[in-house]
Amino acid sequence: MDILNVIIQAVVQGLTEFLPVSSSGHLSVIQHIMGYSGDDALLLMVVLHLGTLFAVFAAFWGRIWGMIKEFFLTIGDIFMGKFSWKNMNANRRMMFMVIIATLILVPVYFFKDFFTARESDGDIIFEGLAFLFTALLLFLSDKCGGTKTGEQMKVKDALTVGLFQCVALFPGVSRSGSTTAAGLFCGLEKETAVSFAFILGIPAILGGSVLEIGDAVRSEMQIDWFALVAGFIISAIVGFFAIKLVEWLIEKNRFKIFGVYTAIIGVLCIGGGLFENFTGTTLASLLGN
Repeated sequence: MDILNVIIQAVVQGLTEFLPVSSSGHLSVIQHIMGYSGDDALLLMVVLHLGTLFAVFAAFWGRIWGMIKEFFLTIGDIFMGKFSWKNMNANRRMMFMVIIATLILVPVYFFKDFFTARESDGDIIFEGLAFLFTALLLFLSDKCGGTKTGEQMKVKDALTVGLFQCVALFPGVSRSGSTTAAGLFCGLEKETAVSFAFILGIPAILGGSVLEIGDAVRSEMQIDWFALVAGFIISAIVGFFAIKLVEWLIEKNRFKIFGVYTAIIGVLCIGGGLFENFTGTTLASLLGN
């Protein structure tokens, strides 16, 4: 693994996992341009995702720990006959909403190859179209949002956000952007929409990484531990600050700036893909990769 490529991809992953611009789409395009593929690319992507997973725990540890405690307290209440769906506190209700939204994603993972195939099809036109879809979501959600807190979330809110997360399996469709937008469409207050979207990403990122790391480990490749550790640390640090940036921007009603960005990236990807298809010349070859 070239350390410079690892650093670049770690920074991109850390930023784009939480900025609503699609980390998978950006990594797919960057690896396409750099001519970076194969088992090395798969293992590196898994490690970078785990780095950003660490960033979520660091940024939302208070709420995450509260949800973990409520999980075990709920089990105790159920056995003691004290459980009440109507009288749940914010952490317990959000815990249930995360579980419901995640369950929607479980059957979709059986068809994960249908989604991930778009990352290695040798074409970035699909990523371009997906970026434009992300831009549309961000523009539409910019003026949305309400006063509904985590304690007021309903099952239909979790189902809606969960469905949007399924669509985000396509490279170019932002997971954080689509789930945050879905929360805003449901009338969640901005802080709740952001925190729910990011915490919801924990089981999705962890589950996807476990599946992918199995494929990488089974391959006969030499592991560059220094590069992987460096990528993990960089993606975690950059990811943490990206979360704080999103929280600030959405509070200041500047979410649509990401819509402009993803729209531009989408047009560029479509243009680059058409150029490759019509000329037979890859962007990687033009850059000497």
